[in-house]
Amino acid sequence: MKKDKPKYKQIIDAAIIVIAENGYHQSQVSKIAKQAGVADGTIYLYFKNKEEILVSVFEEKMEIFAENLKEIIQQDISSSEKLYKMIENHFMVLSSDHHLATVTQLELRQANLALRLRINAVLRNYLVLLDTILKEGIEQGEFEHSIDIRLARQMVFGTIDETTTTWVMNEHKYDLVDLTGKVHRLLLNGVKG
Repeated sequence: MKKDKPKYKQIIDAAIIVIAENGYHQSQVSKIAKQAGVADGTIYLYFKNKEEILVSVFEEKMEIFAENLKEIIQQDISSSEKLYKMIENHFMVLSSDHHLATVTQLELRQANLALRLRINAVLRNYLVLLDTILKEGIEQGEFEHSIDIRLARQMVFGTIDETTTTWVMNEHKYDLVDLTGKVHRLLLNGVKG
């Protein structure tokens, strides 16, 4: 499988840097190839086009978020603590890679509708994991039993996402991870019974 080959990861990592520094629309495949240290033609052995690269970037990196969240869900801690760790993990992953944060928070939103729909399909898996935390919290009486899961999911993810976007727009001038406790408290007030 192509994803297992070293050049695939090289190209993904290079694409993140090039797209973050130049913007999606200004990021030619040749720039990505140069950053990855491969020939232009090599890119097309792995990806059909630039759009495919962007979707693959998102798939690869969302897998990190999802895998970390799966581990959090398995821990023997309260749903409130799982929610805290989810927020913290989300902030930690993006604050440790400013290029990735720029791509996920700014560049993905500028893509065309078809591309955004493909990206949303990838994001859905992460949101299903968030639903698990919310449902568990309701079942255990930790969260309000009458909350609308879909609305709660939008509130939680939307808050995390907007907090991260604001941090990126402010050029990472403060510590994103330090906001975990404040965001967690605000969100808990929305879901607690």
